[in-house]
Amino acid sequence: MRDSVIQSIRTAVNVSPPRYSLVLPIYNEEQVLPRLIERINSLICRLDGEAEAIFVDDGSLDGSVEYLRNMVAVEQRFRLIELSRNFGHQVAITAGMDAAAGDAVIVMDADLQDPPEVVLDLVAKWKEGFEIVYARRVKREGESWFKRFTASLFYRLLEKMTSVDIPRDVGDFRLVGRKALETFKQMPEHDRFVRGMFAWMGFKQTAVPFERPARTLGQTKYPFWKMMHLAVHGIVSFSEKPLRIALWGGLAISVLAVVFGAYAIFAWIFETGIIAGWTSTVVIVSLLCGINLFMTGVVGLYVGGIHAEVKRRPLYVIDRVAGFDKAVHSATPGESRRSFRKPRNGASADGRTLRQL
Repeated sequence: MRDSVIQSIRTAVNVSPPRYSLVLPIYNEEQVLPRLIERINSLICRLDGEAEAIFVDDGSLDGSVEYLRNMVAVEQRFRLIELSRNFGHQVAITAGMDAAAGDAVIVMDADLQDPPEVVLDLVAKWKEGFEIVYARRVKREGESWFKRFTASLFYRLLEKMTSVDIPRDVGDFRLVGRKALETFKQMPEHDRFVRGMFAWMGFKQTAVPFERPARTLGQTKYPFWKMMHLAVHGIVSFSEKPLRIALWGGLAISVLAVVFGAYAIFAWIFETGIIAGWTSTVVIVSLLCGINLFMTGVVGLYVGGIHAEVKRRPLYVIDRVAGFDKAVHSATPGESRRSFRKPRNGASADGRTLRQL
């Protein structure tokens, strides 16, 4: 199992599992971390059971990992996973969920556009018996019309192209029960589209609406080209329709070619004449070559996915972990909070260095 190393740490020190696990992927979020930690602490104090927060550093290039190391050193409820390089957002989420021990696991982004306070609403729905509770964006503040238009187009295209009912306007901000989490951990594919994977597995699911605030600190980690990459891989992972489109498109072009050939033979026999010139020939040949290359590219995406799977490489490599050997301590609402400022002497947090090869 992918989580065997971290689980062995918990078992060795007999750490009892918490009720809630928060999973937060981190990539160059140094500016937002102080405010994020403050709100995560406030959220944990309001939960009705013991909770842990698992931060997954996905190869940050700023001071994020140093800040997190010092924070984990003084806070019993925080854990840190340092990946050996940047593996991507979807893989970082997977690494955190593999390590989560809670009965309910909440995945959320670290940029505070997924408000931590919404977790309380997710938990309330989970207690009603829903195994997966996702947060649906009903308003997206601070985004351009182009961003909103392309996001809307993406979800509607995904709905038409895939056989899986993937909810509209839903990202990776969700609560997952232990049963669904164990099912997720049995899905080893490398080309990961997490929100589609949870939609595919079924179970009793529901949505909690929320208004997504604008990002105030840091920069978005999903520019247009990354959103396009996610959209393409989401469709390829959960639909064979692009292959069918290529098949029927090729058949239609072949039929048109046969019809045009019959017309040319008819014109030659009856000497009705054919318009001379190379322009029409070049246009037709160029069009057919372009369509052929497009269809070859569609097939190549599927072949590339197969190639990535058959290599059987691990999804991610962990460089270091910290905090998993500490018991969770539930703070009372009136308990004073520790300061998470970096020590002046620059001392780093205690951690364990691990390599998964």
